[in-house]
Amino acid sequence: MPVMSKVEAAFCRSAPWRGFTARVVMPWVLRGQDLTGDVLEVGAGAGANTAVLARTHPAATITATDIDPAMVTAARRRVAHLGAGVTVEEADTTALPFDDDSFDTAIGLLMLHHVIDWEAALGELARVLRPGGRLLGYDLTATRGAGAIHLVDRSPHQLLHPAQLRDGLAAAGFADIDVTAGLAGLVARFHATTPAPAKENQP
Repeated sequence: MPVMSKVEAAFCRSAPWRGFTARVVMPWVLRGQDLTGDVLEVGAGAGANTAVLARTHPAATITATDIDPAMVTAARRRVAHLGAGVTVEEADTTALPFDDDSFDTAIGLLMLHHVIDWEAALGELARVLRPGGRLLGYDLTATRGAGAIHLVDRSPHQLLHPAQLRDGLAAAGFADIDVTAGLAGLVARFHATTPAPAKENQP
């Protein structure tokens, strides 16, 4: 899985973006829902969103991951004061080092387009989520504006149309899929669940 482009890395570490994502982006992505239980954040970068999630959802136990060792180090420093309820691990989203059914919620924020094999990543997220678990996130879509961002430094990327993402979620086994465009189509918010176990017939 490629690491974040230099342009995006600098932008996502900026104070204005951290403030905007905390006040506007996160509530939009989470749709007002609270996070509890075991939460996995993939592609966490330097941990800015991880810190916001930990502060605003103290009932959640958060595991943040990133494939870039430098980002993992930065994220660990950022969340060190938040206690044992937040951990950061180096991991590839296409081959997550977690057992099946390990998490109640998985979150991917502006990271899926860095995963060239994004179908494998969705399959891994479905695998590590418990039955009835939630996948939440948002990402850039296949628009000229998003493509131009990555042409600046020629970073590897795979931008998706919302319909592609919707089909990919279904193929990975997710249900209750919702993909909603925002910011004039530049980004898309996604929400899906893993199927809950079938209820046995009562005698």
